[in-house]
Amino acid sequence: MDIKLNPNELIKANSRYLRGTLRESMADQASGALSPDDAQISKFHGFYEQDDRDQRLQRQQQFLEPYYSFMLRARLPGGVCTPQQWLDIDAVGRELGNGSIRLTTRQTFQYHGILKRNLKPLIQRINQAMIDSIGGCGDVNRNVLCNPNPERSTLHEEVYGWARRISEHLLPKTRAYHEIWLDGEQVTGGEAEPIYGETYLPRKFKTAVAIPPHNDVDVYTNDLGFVAIVDGDRLLGFNVLAGGGMGATHDDPSTFPRLADELGFIPPEQTLAVAEAVVSVQRDYGDRVSRRHARLKYTIQRMGLATFISEVEQRAGLRFEPSHRVQFTSQGDRYGWVGDAGDRYHLTLYIENGRVVDTPDASLMSGLREIAEIHQGDFRITPSQNLIVAGVAQDQKGTIEGIARRHGLLAEDRSPTRLASIACVAFPTCPQAMAEAERYFPELLQTIEEMAQRNGIHRQAIVMRMTGCPNGCARPYVAEIGLVGKGPGRYNLHLGGDGTGLRLNRLYRKNLNESELLQTLDELFQSYAAEGQSQERFGEFVVRHGLVRPVIDPAEDYHESP
Repeated sequence: MDIKLNPNELIKANSRYLRGTLRESMADQASGALSPDDAQISKFHGFYEQDDRDQRLQRQQQFLEPYYSFMLRARLPGGVCTPQQWLDIDAVGRELGNGSIRLTTRQTFQYHGILKRNLKPLIQRINQAMIDSIGGCGDVNRNVLCNPNPERSTLHEEVYGWARRISEHLLPKTRAYHEIWLDGEQVTGGEAEPIYGETYLPRKFKTAVAIPPHNDVDVYTNDLGFVAIVDGDRLLGFNVLAGGGMGATHDDPSTFPRLADELGFIPPEQTLAVAEAVVSVQRDYGDRVSRRHARLKYTIQRMGLATFISEVEQRAGLRFEPSHRVQFTSQGDRYGWVGDAGDRYHLTLYIENGRVVDTPDASLMSGLREIAEIHQGDFRITPSQNLIVAGVAQDQKGTIEGIARRHGLLAEDRSPTRLASIACVAFPTCPQAMAEAERYFPELLQTIEEMAQRNGIHRQAIVMRMTGCPNGCARPYVAEIGLVGKGPGRYNLHLGGDGTGLRLNRLYRKNLNESELLQTLDELFQSYAAEGQSQERFGEFVVRHGLVRPVIDPAEDYHESP
């Protein structure tokens, strides 16, 4: 019986290592879009074709094609850039994008509203700043996350170095990006992809590196995770994790979010071999028929963990040692100033939902540009969509803090819950969005903050995350409260994350409108205020109180009722 591959597999196979007919599509100025096949291939080059969904109906009635534009996501391992790079990023966003920059939950930045004619100039500009977008999207390893806060500077630098090496090692080797966008010399033959092959991976692949006790990268939600094991400031090696992933499909029990399994411990020098081995197993065993089931988490479910580990060990030429015991205590950012032994200071700024733009309420873009013009350290984007001004000298602290305060960049006067919360982009540009997220979440949070104040729990940080669809870009399934878009103005309510990213939450109520959602949360807050134990987190309370049960096996019981 012949197996019918997903059409994307044929597009990749026929793309000549990601070239497709992108040159021809870009030259066609009769449309603001690419050809359908090239729209798939373009993701590997770091950008998505989108259209403004707010204008769809009006343009359809006027017999116009959708208002197409593009979103480009950069590759920035660990989220680190220099002040000069930030100034370049800022200028490109203002001149060739929609006037904003968005910091993402993958610890990088992306531009929205790029017109077709501006794509190539934009890619060339960021490359002149020594930043690229190779593998920013597509069926390859994407931006590698790393603990962003360098208060232990020597250790952080070493671990960050490994995140960069993983990113470089797992990059596609095709010269297509350089040929098409940077006018590089064309390759006429003999090209190969030693890790990926001509059809790359079955689906996207995400990697993160964590330094306990802070799980600010949500390491267990990634396809591949490395947990640093340290002795003082000495890196002993990594616990290796595999099989995490957040995406699911509404009402489809064959899909589910999943936390990664532990494979074992390795010394640092085996990191790249293990990373390549895990990727190659997914390349060879991942589902290329159904993209819904193509992530590594489903591959491990089918193979079984023991078989998967054995295959990785054989390909990497090693044996995993037993994992070291670690403890994580938090999953969000730590705001304000922290210092390190090198007499340098690091200031974590608050960027609501990661959107860097000037508004009447806060001139974030101008403020960051002003800081970058005098800062002598670096900038670090966090997986919670914020920004760290890192490596500040003592004599610059006051000046930089003053700029940040003047432009509304400090975390002051924000509730603990708001500071612990993130949202995805959703409308109007994301084609997957079923409901609002970024545009609506601040308004909803204000109502929830008032509710928390009324119930006397406003000093308690509750990790809340909102997405416009079940794909889980803001990692809602490890939040204490997860809001997942079901339709216009409607959300599924998930409860029961533990506040450290080590436990999946569970669906509590389906398809709630705003009034139903707020009434449900108010009742939960009243119970929490009356019956919660001292220092007990909200997510722990709803589990202890029996409102939701912990997910033991997501393949078996995630979609069951509470």
